[in-house]
Amino acid sequence: MRSRRRQLIVLRLFFAVALLAGCGQAFGQSSTAPGVSLVGRYVWTNEDADFGGMSGLEISEDGTHFVALSDRGTLWRGDITRARCKISDMSVSEKARLHTSDGKVASGKEGDSEGLALASDGTVYVSFEGLARVAAYPDVSGPAVPIPRPREFNGMQNNAALESLAIDVNGALYTMPERSGRANLPFPVFRYADGAWTKPFTIPREGPFLPVGSDIGPDGLFYLLERDFTGYGFRSRVRRFDMTGGAEETLLETRTGQHDNLEGISVWRDATGAIRLTLIADDNFKFFQTTEVVEYSVAD
Repeated sequence: MRSRRRQLIVLRLFFAVALLAGCGQAFGQSSTAPGVSLVGRYVWTNEDADFGGMSGLEISEDGTHFVALSDRGTLWRGDITRARCKISDMSVSEKARLHTSDGKVASGKEGDSEGLALASDGTVYVSFEGLARVAAYPDVSGPAVPIPRPREFNGMQNNAALESLAIDVNGALYTMPERSGRANLPFPVFRYADGAWTKPFTIPREGPFLPVGSDIGPDGLFYLLERDFTGYGFRSRVRRFDMTGGAEETLLETRTGQHDNLEGISVWRDATGAIRLTLIADDNFKFFQTTEVVEYSVAD
């Protein structure tokens, strides 16, 4: 414990010295589009040794239930308590360990679960990064039902594959890699429907931000969460598009260190009628990071 405290103090001193030395410019400034505002921030903790690495998130239509995905192959369900619309508690009711299609516990590259999407019939879909693939889980405690892999998945960069996953009202799945291959190449969006993969549109690559989460909102728009590691910490951006990849709008861009390593996004409509963005951070199982849940309101 003393060692951890000492390391944390050193990290805090590093950030302080960096700012005093004039490095604060790298931290940038935050910005939000008109009608976008921060609702609240909640730090989620749990004593379970498997807790951490949260990379995917789904929130129920009424904002009172959640499904969260760790990047080490565990799925968490539970309830959300709110006070004045802000999250005040998150309690876990179920933890499931994901399996491969042959019934083995998903681990290593096969267990690098990143993207999460829930179908209307309750099926859980997960995208994986180590071995790039998407799998269906009619029963999260049972074996995966594999979805055919297109050839393009084979050539994706190591540790930069299928970070995000979304599902539309018709049950079509949308996924995309974290990296496009070159800084001047747009990100391809892959769509799975009727037993086949297509590439219906691309997302323009703007600046150093890389895709880490996506969702299709109740307004039918495609929401993309992106991340940039500046060397001092993380900053995040959320853009939204129509379902052709057009009508781009940047909703928010945070400064370095404003939030932790945000990787999962769930888009829903709150009781006021506003779009709510719920974002969750991957703490990388590091003591100096947090499983932070952040919410923004979008008056659309």
